[in-house]
Amino acid sequence: MPQATFYFPTGFLWGTATASHQVEGGNTNNNWSAWEEQPGRIHAGERSGLACDWWGGRWREDLDRAAEAGQNAHRMSLEWSRIQPAPDRWDEAALDHYRTIVRGMVERGMTPLITLHHFTDPLWLTEQGGWESEKTPDLFAAYVRRAVEALQEYASLWVTINEPNVYTYSGFISGEFPPGKHDMGLGFRVMANLVRGHARAYAAIHALQRHARAGIALHYRGFVPARRWLPLDGLVAGVQHRLFNQVFPRALTDGTLDFITSRVRVPEAAHTQDFLGVNYFTRDHVAFAPLLPLQAFGRNFFPADADLSGTGYLANDPEGMFEALRWAHGYGLPLVVTENGVEDANDGMRPRYLAQHVHQVWRAVNFNWQIKGYFHWSLVDNFEWERGWSQRFGLWELDVETQARRKRPSADLYAAICRENGLSSAMVTRYAPEVYSNLFPG
Repeated sequence: MPQATFYFPTGFLWGTATASHQVEGGNTNNNWSAWEEQPGRIHAGERSGLACDWWGGRWREDLDRAAEAGQNAHRMSLEWSRIQPAPDRWDEAALDHYRTIVRGMVERGMTPLITLHHFTDPLWLTEQGGWESEKTPDLFAAYVRRAVEALQEYASLWVTINEPNVYTYSGFISGEFPPGKHDMGLGFRVMANLVRGHARAYAAIHALQRHARAGIALHYRGFVPARRWLPLDGLVAGVQHRLFNQVFPRALTDGTLDFITSRVRVPEAAHTQDFLGVNYFTRDHVAFAPLLPLQAFGRNFFPADADLSGTGYLANDPEGMFEALRWAHGYGLPLVVTENGVEDANDGMRPRYLAQHVHQVWRAVNFNWQIKGYFHWSLVDNFEWERGWSQRFGLWELDVETQARRKRPSADLYAAICRENGLSSAMVTRYAPEVYSNLFPG
């Protein structure tokens, strides 16, 4: 059997990613806490509750485990509603709390990557119209200034907005996220305001930190024509790709938001990315479906022989990771894999998923594409939005009732990757032997 190691560049960032509402617990002043109170919104009526109790201090032990496992970075988000609980009030104690966490990362030898908006909005903001309002970009910039002022001693890597495409689609088109609307025109207005919000946040960050690097984290979804011989399948797959993947980062490149049916200039947004964050999980096959206008007339599905996750939510499609990075490379920016992982309570798929996807990142690195880091989703099981606790993405299992953590085998695989700064044949032999011949052909 061939023995080899796929090494990554010196200084490559290896970490995990978390988000405030999903791990902190006790968030009661944002739109998601209100959404959880509405019947039928969350799987099985579940609530975030204590989540992973990070606000209560359990972040210390979780970051200890991450650092001991060789992770040299961590991506976390801030909760706007804690920092600005009312339009006219800032909570310095909350800022101090976040300062303690971020300082704790640095003390553990971890580079912080801080996300400023990860799906949640303060209740007072939603009462004023949220991101439907033209006032929100300026309100967001004011919050960003306050947060960066507080944390700039310890952090200089910033994600302004996480997955603006998912926030727009799920909240205003498919309706699975708050406010649960189904209005394509409204979705366009929200996305335009998110572009403006990013541009103002980018300017605010660089006014405070000239050396800072700021960008977005985009959820990249691959769309493959189900029948390559049928032009209509190729057409709808292309439209879905353009609407979901292209619109937002293109606006940050040339200052034009082009939603196919609507177009607006946002010139201040042009050239406001220092890096592009890529969240990749899977690819869809797409067939023309004339009765599905809100999905751009496409029916999305996984092939019958797909390697599916526990609930069937994701297919293990590592080639899609390479295609995502190829697409992102086209923007000519440094890239960071800001999320990648799989829901897998039994940890049967995760080891091979992790090994295969890290291998695809290595392939991309060896084309001399500027890939600076990889953040696995997630460090510990957390509250997965409308899917509640039904999906377990953590390297560490969480008992929601007792807050006990239990290490999954894939945590040891990821630790070996982080410590080696590479993926070796010995690791794959031990943790994912079923894909050995795929990764190390004889």
